[in-house]
Parts: sequence; structure tokens; C-alpha cells
Amino acid sequence: MSEEQGASGEQPVFALERVYVKDVSFESPNVPDVFTWQGQPQVNVELGTQGRVVSDQGHVESVLTVTVRSTHEDRTVFIAEVQQAGLFRVSGVPDEQLEQLMGINCPTILFPYAREAISNMVTHGGFQQLLLDPVNFQALYEQSRQQQAGEAGEH
Repeated sequence: MSEEQGASGEQPVFALERVYVKDVSFESPNVPDVFTWQGQPQVNVELGTQGRVVSDQGHVESVLTVTVRSTHEDRTVFIAEVQQAGLFRVSGVPDEQLEQLMGINCPTILFPYAREAISNMVTHGGFQQLLLDPVNFQALYEQSRQQQAGEAGEH
């Protein structure tokens, strides 16, 4: 058996089958007053990932949630959120690698779609284009794993 083959002897498969939006939301409760406010608003970006096995035929769903909150002093400028999802076919991959695929590779593939959706919502809301910076999902995954290991060690 070659090193590239999975435990069952089959070649590992990782393929994107479909990209879709599960949920999208845009709120700007202070329009049109917000357009007269002076100064730069603060922008906060939150990311979340979820993954689940969809079928016993090797399909997994990955959902990347991106929430952007823009505030000026204590007032909301806008809130834009998208749950960008993908259906992936995965087989011949050990469980420990499946978790890594769903925590790193899937969100990395989905991020450009979420980034575009956020940018479009913000622009259509009447605000200046917002381009989210690239995200290192491997670093976030490793940080999350270290945090989980630290919490497990505290119990």
C-alpha cells in the first residue's frame, strides 16, 4: 500500500461538489443618519466554522460564518453576516485528517465566496466597499486545538 492510500487501501478523495449560502443578513438600523456621522467607524470581524458528516457516502458539509460589525462610538453602523457553506465529497481519509480538512481546507475554499458576499452586502447597503483580509485557517485551527488541549488539561 502506498503512503497516499487511505487505511482501506483506496486513494484519498477530497472534492468540492457544491457551494451555497445557508443564511445571509444585513442590518443598518441607523440609516440614513449614519451617513452624516463624522469620523471612522470601527470594524470587527468574527469567524466561525462548523462541519458535519451529511451521509455515509462520504459527503460532509462545512459552514463558514463571517460576521462583520461596524460601529461608531456606541452606535451600530451595520451588521453583515453570511453563512457560506459547501458540500464536499471525502473518502479514504482517516478521521483525524477529516477533522483537519474540515477545519482548514474547507473554510479556506469557502472564504472567497463569503468575502464577496460581505463586500456586496456592504456596498449595496450604501457603504464604501469592504474587502476582508485573507485568513490563515491553519493558524486558527492550530490555535483552537491548543486552546482545547489547555482546557482539557485544566479539568
